[in-house]
Amino acid sequence: MSPPFEFGIQSYCFRNFPENAVVAQKVKALGLTQIELCSVHADFGRPEAFAEITAIYRRAGVSIVSLGVQTFTGQDYEERWFQCARIAGARHISAHFQIDSYLRAIPRVREWSRHYGIQVGLHCHGGYLFGGQPDVLTHLLALGAPELGLVIDTAWAMQIGPEQGNPVVWATRFAGRITGVHLKDFVFNRDGSWKEAIIGTGNLNLPEFLGALHAGGFNGITVLEYEADAHDPSPALGRCIDSIRASQRPATSAKPTNVA
Repeated sequence: MSPPFEFGIQSYCFRNFPENAVVAQKVKALGLTQIELCSVHADFGRPEAFAEITAIYRRAGVSIVSLGVQTFTGQDYEERWFQCARIAGARHISAHFQIDSYLRAIPRVREWSRHYGIQVGLHCHGGYLFGGQPDVLTHLLALGAPELGLVIDTAWAMQIGPEQGNPVVWATRFAGRITGVHLKDFVFNRDGSWKEAIIGTGNLNLPEFLGALHAGGFNGITVLEYEADAHDPSPALGRCIDSIRASQRPATSAKPTNVA
């Protein structure tokens, strides 16, 4: 078994707990020290107030490694999100784009990314938002290179179906462009609906996915995201963490399937 790699948690898991001091302690109680902070827990439009939020996590021994997921449309105020990331010492922002504004937004994101030295990762979100299909992702990444990379949300990738949305295949296809990973798992019903699963117990082949990331030289941010049990997510998150740590493999043992 390879040593456990560093991963953190998406703050949206704790969306029913708005106080950052409480969230920070819950992250530490799970044995983690990294967080991707979402807008439930911070107003990224107010950099002048963001230092105080950052200090709460630093005092608890938790690093803010990423912000998001933020929807960029190319407006001036979106630069403040980069300012907040810099204040936090984060090196990454997870992002969405929209079909009616991506041609305007991507050049601005590239400019801000270069200026602040912060990578932006395009978060896939299944069939619900623009940028959930691999050919569209390839097109957007080409427009945004090299500043724009990809955040693979494993559950939402699978939501578009096994032929197009196999996360193991994506880890190989997009190797070198992956800036982040949201580790999440779904179980699907006959009607196409889904429910959250402890990661590695649903449809995601967790060891193969992690092995494919390792083989592709992935060195971006990784966060666990479990959206069920919002009133008390910690027990399920603990089981997810155990599953991730038990699924580590040396790179030589990773043999992604279904790769052309």
